[in-house]
Amino acid sequence: MAVTAIPVAESVAIAPAPPLSAPRRRYRWDRRRYPRWQRSADIWRFVLLLSFRLWLIQRPWTYLGGFSSDRQNQRRRRLASWIRETCLDLGPTFIKVGQLFSTRADLFPAEYVEELSKLQDQVPAFDLEQVQQILTSELGASPEALFSDFDPVPLAAASLGQVHRARLKTGEAVVVKVQRPGLQQLFTVDLAILRGIAEYFQRHRRWGQGRDWVGIYEECCRILWQETDYLREGRNADRFRRDFRDCDWLLVPRVYWRYASPRVLTLEYLPGIKISDYTALEAANLDRQKISQLNAEAYLRQVLNHGFFHADPHPGNLAVSPTGRLIFYDFGMMGEIRTDVRSKLMQVFLGIARKDADDIVSALVELGALLPTGDLGPVRRSVQYLLDNFLDRPFEGQSISAISDDIYEIAYDQPFRFPATFTFVMRAFSTLEGVGKGLDPDFNFMTVAKPYALEIMSDATPNAAGLLNEFSRQALAVGNSALGLPRRLDDTLDKLEQGDLRVRVRASESDRLLRRLLLTQQSQTWAILTSALWIGSAIISLGELPLLAIAPFGVGLIPLGLLIRTQLRLRRSERMGNVSNS
Repeated sequence: MAVTAIPVAESVAIAPAPPLSAPRRRYRWDRRRYPRWQRSADIWRFVLLLSFRLWLIQRPWTYLGGFSSDRQNQRRRRLASWIRETCLDLGPTFIKVGQLFSTRADLFPAEYVEELSKLQDQVPAFDLEQVQQILTSELGASPEALFSDFDPVPLAAASLGQVHRARLKTGEAVVVKVQRPGLQQLFTVDLAILRGIAEYFQRHRRWGQGRDWVGIYEECCRILWQETDYLREGRNADRFRRDFRDCDWLLVPRVYWRYASPRVLTLEYLPGIKISDYTALEAANLDRQKISQLNAEAYLRQVLNHGFFHADPHPGNLAVSPTGRLIFYDFGMMGEIRTDVRSKLMQVFLGIARKDADDIVSALVELGALLPTGDLGPVRRSVQYLLDNFLDRPFEGQSISAISDDIYEIAYDQPFRFPATFTFVMRAFSTLEGVGKGLDPDFNFMTVAKPYALEIMSDATPNAAGLLNEFSRQALAVGNSALGLPRRLDDTLDKLEQGDLRVRVRASESDRLLRRLLLTQQSQTWAILTSALWIGSAIISLGELPLLAIAPFGVGLIPLGLLIRTQLRLRRSERMGNVSNS
C-alpha cells in the first residue's frame, strides 16, 4: 500500500496530531490496562477534591489577608483552570462533558464557562496497527484492499477518534474517520460512575437545590452516545446537504456509505482555508466581509428555516474554499428544533412583540424552559426588565453575546431550565458573532438577523386581515375561562370546607425576625454548653486527677467555636436588616 505525501488541510474539526515518532504525553485513560476500580477511584477523587475546593471558595476565613470579591473571583478562575486540565487528564468522556458544560451559562458561573470553552481535545493518536484492525473488523477488508493509498500518519487526533487521508480505488480523495479503540467501553464505565456523581449532587443540601443534575446527566449521556455513532453523523451530513441543496455558496462533504460503519466514516476530501485564518484568506484574495455575511446567513437559515443546525460551530469546523464557498465539517453534534417547539416559540415571539411578560412566562413554562414554581413574580419582573431594556434600543445596535450574558445572569439561581437546544443556539450565535467580527470589524450579527426577525414578528403579530381571527381566538379563550369559573369556585369552596386549602403568605420581615430568634436560641445553647463543660473542667482540676480536666476543657472549645460562628451570622443578619430598612 502506497503512502502519499498529503498537505494538511482544514477538513476536520480536530487539532493536528503530533508526529507518531515525537515524544508525546501519555494519559492514564489511554493505557490498554486500566482497572475499573482504579478509574472509579480517580474520578471520585476529582469530585471530592472539587467539592472541597468549592467549599473553600465560600469560606471567608480561608482567605489569607482578608476576604474580597476580587480574591474570590481569582480563586474561582484558578479552580476553573484546574477543572479544565483535570478533564483532559480524565479523558474523552470528561472532555466532552466539559465542552457541553461550556454551553450552560445558566447553570454555572461565568468563570467556569469561560475556562471550559477553551477545552480542546488534543490527545495522542493511536497506533496504525489499531487503525488497521478497526477498519478490517468494521468494513470487512484490510486498508490495502479498500484504498489505493492510505496515509499512516493521521491528519488529526481527538478524544473520540482520528482522521487519515486516503484515496479510493476509483481515484476519489477521501478522509477516513476512525473511532478510538475501547471508546464505547470507556463511556460505559464513566457514565455509570457519572450517574452516581449526579445523584450525589442532586442530594446535596446546597448544590442540589433547584438543579436537576440527574436530568442534566441524562441529556449529556444522550448527546455523548449520539457522537459515538458515525452512521448517525453520516445521516446528519446528508440531511444538512439536502437542506442547502439550493445554495451554491455552501459545501458539505459527501458520505461514501460503502466505507461507513458505526465506528468508521469515509467522507469526501474538501480542502479549504480555516475561516479564522485571516492571513490566508487575504492571500487567496477572498472577500472577508462577504464570508462573514454568508456565515451568519447560513446559521439563520439552519435555525429559523430548517430547524436543524450545527451545534458546534467553532472555527475548526468551518472553512472557505478557494472560490469563496463555505465548507462545514463534523456533524456529530447537531441540534433540532421540533415542530411543536417552534409553535411554542411563536407564542414567545408574540409575547415579545406585545411586551407582555405574562404571556412570555406562560409560554416558557409550556416549553419546559421554566419550572412552574409557586412564586413566579421575580421571574416575571426579570422578563419585563429584558423587554424594557432590549426592545427600546435599536435592533442593529445590540450584540448577541451581550444579550445572552444578560439572559444567563438573570436566569442564574432562578427556576429557568433552558433545554440543550436553546443553549446550543445561543452559543452558536455568540461564536458566529466573534468569527464575524474577526473577519470584518464592522460586522453586526443583529443587522444580518433583522430581516429574519421582522419576518417572524410579522408572522407572529396579527395583521389587519387576520384581526378578526385574533379577536375570535381571544373571545373563545375568555368564554372558556368564564364557563370554567363556577366549577373552580366550587372546587375552592369544597377544599376550604374540608380544610385542604393552604394559604401561603411570604413576609420578609417576619422571616428575618424568625431567623434572628433561631440564631439567638442557638447562641444561648452553645454558651450554656461551653459554660457547663468549663465549669466541670474547673471542678475536676481541683480534685485528685487534675489532668483529666483537659478533656472537658478541650471539648468545650467545639461549642465555643460554634457560638462565635452563630454570633457572626447573627451580626450579619442584623446588618442586612438595617440595610433593607434604610
